[in-house]
Amino acid sequence: MHQRSGSPFKTIAYFSMEVGLDPSVPTYSGGLGILAGDTLRSAADLGLSIAGVTLVYRQGYFRQHLDSQGNQTESPAAWTPEEILEPVEPQVTIAIEGRQVKVRAWRYEIQGLSGHKVPVYFLDTALPENSPWDQTLTDHLYGGDSHYRLCQEVVLGMGGMALISALAPEDRVIYHMNEGHSALLTLSLLESGIQSGGSPAPTEADVEAVRQQCVFTTHTPVPAGHDKFHWDLVSKVLGPERADLLKASNCCFDGSLNMTYLALRFARYINGVAMRHGEISTGMFPDYPIDAITNGVHAVTWTSPSFAALFDRRIPEWRQDNFYLRYAVGISLPEIAATHALAKQAMLAEVERRSGVQLSENVFTIGFARRATTYKRQDLLFSDLDRLRGLARQVGPLQVVYGGKAHPQDEGGKDMIRRVFQATGMLGESVRMVYLENYDMALGKILCAGVDLWLNTPLRPQEASGTSGMKSALNGVPSLSVLDGWWVEGHVEHATGWAIGDDSTNPAEASQDAASLYDKLERVILPLYYGKPEAYAKVRRSAIALNGSFFNTQRMVSQYVTNAYSILEGNGLK
Repeated sequence: MHQRSGSPFKTIAYFSMEVGLDPSVPTYSGGLGILAGDTLRSAADLGLSIAGVTLVYRQGYFRQHLDSQGNQTESPAAWTPEEILEPVEPQVTIAIEGRQVKVRAWRYEIQGLSGHKVPVYFLDTALPENSPWDQTLTDHLYGGDSHYRLCQEVVLGMGGMALISALAPEDRVIYHMNEGHSALLTLSLLESGIQSGGSPAPTEADVEAVRQQCVFTTHTPVPAGHDKFHWDLVSKVLGPERADLLKASNCCFDGSLNMTYLALRFARYINGVAMRHGEISTGMFPDYPIDAITNGVHAVTWTSPSFAALFDRRIPEWRQDNFYLRYAVGISLPEIAATHALAKQAMLAEVERRSGVQLSENVFTIGFARRATTYKRQDLLFSDLDRLRGLARQVGPLQVVYGGKAHPQDEGGKDMIRRVFQATGMLGESVRMVYLENYDMALGKILCAGVDLWLNTPLRPQEASGTSGMKSALNGVPSLSVLDGWWVEGHVEHATGWAIGDDSTNPAEASQDAASLYDKLERVILPLYYGKPEAYAKVRRSAIALNGSFFNTQRMVSQYVTNAYSILEGNGLK
């Protein structure tokens, strides 16, 4: 964790509540974690001095079990960090409710294309010195009540900051907070500055000194998605002195500590994760200048073996420079079609292995796999079953592969899964569908590459970015999506895919979006797939060249270096 010689930026500590690195390390639930893993992989490829910080979650997220009616139950996805990760010294101590809680860390190393290594630190309170309850604080991802969650955020923010300070005491660190979960690290920085300055209360100079060390990325476009903790709980967990310090820093509203406002208050650079999301965030937080850096995916990780082999032959520079995927326009359409056929065969084999269901290689296949939560509208495709049956019968057969977990406490998400199962039963053989349990990184890579169309139907404007369609684009799979999140930028009608509805930030009636979805399938997409296969292959190729070449974390991390991390010499941290 040392600054590179001649680098205009400092060591970067990348904090995220979840990080997705490998299916065997189940410390992620969805897009935030996958993005964190992809970001750190690209940072390793680019040789950045950066470290990831998260919690170890010994019980994992959860294993999903679905019965024949689509009822979801859960069991722990327990794993043993000692078997996979390396222990790190020293341990650090933080205060929770007046108790001294020991925190240790485990290290996972990401090796970049040139051999540069980036550490990811997993914080762990399962130590015999801690009380039985404190030992559980790093057991569950997004589990427990507000009390448990706030204590976790103390471990992540304050424990993580203490660890970075212990590991790199001489480094001038930039702290990158992803969502407000780690925002309490700013409290530690503020306390440190006040102690060194001798003043009992924070001055504007103290606040500015913290701001110069912090970057904040918001990933949530809806107010309800931002953590808030009642003031009595904050005072109990942090102690009255720290609670008063937060009050003096103007981060408390309506009797609550808002973690997003805490991060906003102490960040010198703030961004959303897509252009539209930046606009939405500016409307939500008008007192703060909010930039936008559109998300991406790690191209080498998410490209299927068949397409990786094709790119290695035809565009050998693509691994080092993802922009070379722009030259996919020079690959012949028969090569594109044949390469996708290999990915589809692999996907269908995995579907059969997991479910016992045999789908047809010759049938148009739609993929929909992501977190099962109500705004994602998994069931929009089934709004009019008669019309869906009719277009499958009259225009061309289709089959659908689903995947995605609902949070254990999200009854709306669980109901949505049940509705998908109900529609599956009602459609029977007219439109074959399969819902795969335990959607994870491994399954996501196979599905994104193997289907013929990637479907995305969020309720606008609630999709901050979304990245699964970026993964599909790398593999020549076009999207059919509501114009929200990244698709506002990635959509080129008939070239990279197709839009559902219009480019509006207002929520459309579900019936309007469903009608648009059916119209595109019936009048455009299915006729193109079955009637003009070469033209469909051209859309595949354009998706790679236009979207695969841009919507990657190599480009994204480079933008963070330029806009968020870089500090000109002479204007650095004091």
